[in-house]
Amino acid sequence: MSKRSSSVWLAPLPSLLFLRGETLWYYLALLSVLSLLGQELTRSSVLASSDFEGFGDEADDDDLSESLQTSHLPLRSSLSPPILTQSHFESDPEPPQQSPPPSDPTPPKPSSSIPFDFWDEDEFEGLPIETPPQNPQSPENSTPPASESDPKSTTKVSPSLRSYTVEIVCVSFLIAFIFNYFTGKRENENIALSWASRFAIKDSIFEKNFSLLGTGDGKDTPLLLKEGQNVFKFYASGRRFCQGLLATMELQSRHDLISRVYNLIVPCKDEITFEVYMNEDAMDQVVFALAKKKAAKVMHKEVMDLQRYANLVSAPNNRKWVVEDLAVISESKEVAGDLISETVLDQVFGDKAFEKFGKGFISLHFSDQHVGTHRKMLLFKFALTDANHMADMTRLVALVPYYIDLIGRYKLSSQARSKTEAARSKAAQEAYKELLNARQEALQKRKADRKKMMEAEAKLSAEVIRKKEEKERSRQMKKGKPKVKMTRAH
Repeated sequence: MSKRSSSVWLAPLPSLLFLRGETLWYYLALLSVLSLLGQELTRSSVLASSDFEGFGDEADDDDLSESLQTSHLPLRSSLSPPILTQSHFESDPEPPQQSPPPSDPTPPKPSSSIPFDFWDEDEFEGLPIETPPQNPQSPENSTPPASESDPKSTTKVSPSLRSYTVEIVCVSFLIAFIFNYFTGKRENENIALSWASRFAIKDSIFEKNFSLLGTGDGKDTPLLLKEGQNVFKFYASGRRFCQGLLATMELQSRHDLISRVYNLIVPCKDEITFEVYMNEDAMDQVVFALAKKKAAKVMHKEVMDLQRYANLVSAPNNRKWVVEDLAVISESKEVAGDLISETVLDQVFGDKAFEKFGKGFISLHFSDQHVGTHRKMLLFKFALTDANHMADMTRLVALVPYYIDLIGRYKLSSQARSKTEAARSKAAQEAYKELLNARQEALQKRKADRKKMMEAEAKLSAEVIRKKEEKERSRQMKKGKPKVKMTRAH
């Protein structure tokens, strides 16, 4: 049996020795592949073993060679390289330094010397790290560090001086605000006093037309009433056709620095408004307004009596009329023609007079249907000039007593009266309908609110009843259940 097996294994040997043709080439290629594979495995194992033993790569070798070349070791000659041995580095860890040449006064910079004994720290765990002893003669130890030699360097650097820009700006603004407050206050007072000294003292327009000027009966009562730093009022009474006159001067807020700056950007004017409260029997059914075109359109849309009774009136062809910059709003052309008389056109509203005397004109508004406590009123609004040019608005102020007398004596014609009465009755009916509608809406709203409250109460009561019924039902169910007694087993 053993002979047969040996013969079986040895039988292919002669056939392998005598390979020919393609079979021979096949086995040669297989052997070459196996040899290359073995070489690659051997190379990888060698690299793995070198990494495991702690050897660096080629870059570390290059760094080591560069550090050895740049270290300050004594050279025998410039042509022959130094002979380096392991024992030399172990005996002298710090290489000796070359003495600097006497011509160079600056000391040489210490070079960074790299120790020769390299090892892998992971391989030698637990071993103490020996620090090389410092050479007191080396230049590194010759000068102590700045933290040890100079005690002033340890102290913190003093911060820069604090900037007081914000404080300076705030204080400057406060000083400017206080200064502007007193100067603006004084400027407004000067304008008001200049107007009063021009039109409200003895032998002035209001002194000639009114018997009582100011707020009191005494001689020492002030003419002006100051309600604010920019609001001054003047009161006059004691004249026929009217109960009294109230003039309100609304000046710029010159005492406020922010308002003054705003007025420089958006200019506004000082204004004075005259409110004349007419007697009930002294004013007929008159609705009239005169203003600049843009202001007239705004007044016609916003003022209630002008919107309800009056319309814009075009210029007539057969007589003089106001300048093109002004627009007339009146209930009828008859009223407009009677109130814009030739005297007024020659004094203020004509083509020649308006450029010189009508620069401060803003608006006129006469109405017997004025909204407020006084229904019959005359309103005049003018722009104030500065304190040195109050004489320029003399003709504008003279319009106040002129129109008081004119409106007090004015009577409408029968035809115009019939139209105005029809318009007023129609307006009264519309106002009454509006009042009824407002009342009905208020009643409906009250009913709706009351209905909502009742529904809420009903829902609340239904919820309370439902909860009460549930409690009663649960109590009845507990009563209907059989009682079970528990006894202890002995």
